[in-house]
Amino acid sequence: MAMSPNFFNKREPQAPATRPVVPLPQAAGYGPSANAEALPAASPAQGGQATPAREGGSKLTVGPNIKLKGVEITDCDTLVVEGLVEATMDSRVMAIAEQGAFKGSAEIDIAEIRGQFDGDLTVRQKLVIYGTGKVSGKIRYGNLVIEEGGQLSGDIQFGALPIPRPASGEKPALAVAG
Repeated sequence: MAMSPNFFNKREPQAPATRPVVPLPQAAGYGPSANAEALPAASPAQGGQATPAREGGSKLTVGPNIKLKGVEITDCDTLVVEGLVEATMDSRVMAIAEQGAFKGSAEIDIAEIRGQFDGDLTVRQKLVIYGTGKVSGKIRYGNLVIEEGGQLSGDIQFGALPIPRPASGEKPALAVAG
């Protein structure tokens, strides 16, 4: 076995190697698509950059041609649907790709729909429906963005969280004089 002449000897000081500076993505939002073109996340083989999941967060990706039926999805920060999911879930972020579909019930902070959603959808913060997206069912949302071509149908209400009403006999905290 040949050893380097510097193996036991003191090494010459070297200048620290410089690493290229990589710009961070814009912090306009969070989730699977901080920029509008990141879903589905491009793989390095396709020449794109995959958007990383929030550090320490849990991410479930249901890939193309995968069918996930009859489940309850819990403790998932980000769900990316590229196949078919029939489930009930409560999550932080849900992104449905163009070829993806979700049927069932979901309570989400942020939803980005490029494919299809059918069922009960409660989006606490922001619902984004892209031009290829189709959302139908009982829909509740905090903020809504629909790109030209996007479709939204069914029982639709602003306000993801129901406003509590006083029980009969109780006076409301604020009253309007008439």
